[in-house]
Amino acid sequence: MYWVTPRHLAGDDGILADQVSATLAGLGWTRLTIVRGRQEPNPAEEERQVLRSTVLHLSPDLLAWAQWTLADEPLLLGELPVAWQVSARGHTEGPVAEWNAYFSSGVPYEVLGDFLFALDARPDPASGYDGPEAVLAALTGQGWVRDIDHPDTTATDPGSASSFTLCLLPPLIQDFDPRPDQMGWQAWAEPVLGAPYLWSAAFSASVPHDLVAAFASSLASPIPVPRRVLPEGTEGRLTLTPLS
Repeated sequence: MYWVTPRHLAGDDGILADQVSATLAGLGWTRLTIVRGRQEPNPAEEERQVLRSTVLHLSPDLLAWAQWTLADEPLLLGELPVAWQVSARGHTEGPVAEWNAYFSSGVPYEVLGDFLFALDARPDPASGYDGPEAVLAALTGQGWVRDIDHPDTTATDPGSASSFTLCLLPPLIQDFDPRPDQMGWQAWAEPVLGAPYLWSAAFSASVPHDLVAAFASSLASPIPVPRRVLPEGTEGRLTLTPLS
């Protein structure tokens, strides 16, 4: 096992589901397992019952929830299937969700955990406190660089392997605000230019900027994280210190 930096290229050690579930349990969120079935033909043209399960965690006030699912036809972010979807609303009589955030596998579990800590600490998970500058400040304050052409919306890590940008989102990113021109945050890591992404994340337009800033701040943190499994394509980009 190693201490690994930079964090945005450390991957999830193959334990994203377990680590995030443990974080939510520590916060007192209730875990539910939803099992669904469908009929699907087998090679002999007979029918059999195929079971799928979704793990859902509910906050104590029922205003936020986090869902682990790898569906038959998953939502893709940067060609990666979404592994965790986090949603929230302002009050229990309100809509099913006012905003959604999506995270593929490969996201460092510490980063997603810090996003969930910030969400859990909020008395109102749906109202925004800060503007988009809070996200960029969280990144540039820890060494990330603003994009020359888009300094008010985009920042990149010093090694140009990971980006964070405020932009028009793909149509499958769901938000309570139906207007098509809404801007939301996207982030990703691309250790090798042109190769598949290591991870990706998207925040719908109504996600409060201070929550996105909590994710961004953790992502850019210089504090190393422990890892047993190193992601492909990060050779020469990681600093490794044996864990004594």
